Amino acid sequence: MALNLHNKLKSQGTSLTYSNRTLSKGEVLSQEGADPKNSITELVRECDDIFLMVSTDAVLKGLISEVLESDVDLKGKTVIDCSTTHPDTATEVASLLQAAGAEFVASPVFGANTVAQAGRLLFAMAGSQAAIQRLEPLIVGVMGRKIVNMGDNARDSVLLKVTGNVLLVVFLEAIAETQVLAEKNGLGTQVMEEVIFENFGPVLGGYSRRMTSGSYAPKEGMAGFSVANTIKDAKHALRIAQDLDVRMPALDLATNNMLSAKAYGGENLDGAALYGVLRSQSGLPFWSNESRQQ
Repeated sequence: MALNLHNKLKSQGTSLTYSNRTLSKGEVLSQEGADPKNSITELVRECDDIFLMVSTDAVLKGLISEVLESDVDLKGKTVIDCSTTHPDTATEVASLLQAAGAEFVASPVFGANTVAQAGRLLFAMAGSQAAIQRLEPLIVGVMGRKIVNMGDNARDSVLLKVTGNVLLVVFLEAIAETQVLAEKNGLGTQVMEEVIFENFGPVLGGYSRRMTSGSYAPKEGMAGFSVANTIKDAKHALRIAQDLDVRMPALDLATNNMLSAKAYGGENLDGAALYGVLRSQSGLPFWSNESRQQ
């Protein structure tokens, strides 16, 4: 996502300025000519449009507090948050930034890492309409394929993302159940995966592959989309549903399975690790031949 934006800016004769709590994670950007900054405050001081992508609500609030407590003048700046948070967090952050003279756009994205690398993310955007219109050339055809404009209220785009993520988590549960059954009944996971790809397309096929390839518990490197972040997103949806007296039995089941996976296998698991729990509940090892083994 950031690399695509940098390449767009570079074609216009400028470059991306970036920061990360672990600055070394942005080394690929630095190698391409992007300008690293040691802190969010340095970044905001030098930039007018600031895209954020963080893992949790607490991290987002901490970054915003750090900027607000600094001497940086926020007037004329726009903060675009692409994280998945609770809608109440978006409302709180929008209020704080607007009071300081900045514009805020809540812009969570739909799409896995491969979709991001291809510049095909779906952006759900809400907040300053003038900012959204101005930012569109940096998004459509660069980082994303389309903007879903949810209007002026920042919480609405985040509400869309959290609600949409219910499908993601429930699809993971359904595919995991299907693949465990296919392994136990003798069909095997590969033919089942072929059917999933052919009948339901690359998105659900990709979810299946995260399980059958062992990526749910990778042998090397970090999991693609961590089980902790998937649980966080699911809990946001469950909290909203509870407040509205809406039952979500499938999401509740999937969340509990992810919690069990995390308790058993630790932090470095993908959200698809509920597959390991369903395997173990069915008499198979939590770990597959393709995954790490402990």
